[in-house]
Amino acid sequence: MKEHGTPTSRPQPAASRESFAQVMELGRTNGNRDNCSEFDAIMCSKRSRKARALLLLPINSFSAAVDWHPAVASWYGSPEGDGSDGGACGYGPMVDAVPLRGRVAAVSPILFKGGEGCGECYNVMCMDKSICSPRGVTVIVTDECPGCPARTQFDLSGAAFGSLANPGERDQLRNRGTIPVLFRRTSCVSPGKNVAFRVNEGSTAYWLSLLVEFEDGDGDIGSMHIKQAGSSEWLEMSHSWGANWIMNGGPLRGPFSVQLTSLSNAKTLIAMDVIPQDWKPLATYVSRQSYYF
Repeated sequence: MKEHGTPTSRPQPAASRESFAQVMELGRTNGNRDNCSEFDAIMCSKRSRKARALLLLPINSFSAAVDWHPAVASWYGSPEGDGSDGGACGYGPMVDAVPLRGRVAAVSPILFKGGEGCGECYNVMCMDKSICSPRGVTVIVTDECPGCPARTQFDLSGAAFGSLANPGERDQLRNRGTIPVLFRRTSCVSPGKNVAFRVNEGSTAYWLSLLVEFEDGDGDIGSMHIKQAGSSEWLEMSHSWGANWIMNGGPLRGPFSVQLTSLSNAKTLIAMDVIPQDWKPLATYVSRQSYYF
């Protein structure tokens, strides 16, 4: 689990549980907000009072039609680094490999969800058009930031945080330390992979531990089941930590099919016979024939 720490060269993150009005005040000190930027559609659309009022609602009050939410973002690690060496989700060195490639985030507990938020993808937009790119950045949750002072905070890798800036202004933006942002959930895209599973070290025919490495679509996992060779019964796995799930009992016989159910919308993905009969610990198995229902 990542402990949030801020080098002395950058400011400490903002105080805890900021209202969005307070976050906006932080933003006004960092840039002029008189004109609408390309990504301030919610705040600036027709400059309506209704749109501005929506931004002051708590996250749970947003309707499906308004999916941008206020938060703050900070960064950790080296300026162009991948943030952590794996973090509380258990992804290990994958954080600096495709498709993550350093576009990772440690998030506050409300987004981490005890590890069930691992693998979720978010669009994050910086709000100061004087220094920020209108494109924003897409990040995946790989870590928890239990020490983040804001209720809703993204502690981004240095590389991801720098990607929020206009060309040539990455260092200037990082020097601000903590900035107001908007965020929303987005689908995860892992080119060539529907879902992949790593069999964790120590797994046997009587104790099977799987790490969900990639999952296209929602990314999050609410429940996980496996089905053995020659069986029609789906056996429920237990959430261990981060993106790791375990099955006790046995002997278990491969090949195994794996069923994942999304935490956010209960959509189910089935990867048929994804883990072969001769599976081995520390091996990763990729499914390209998964289907949803």
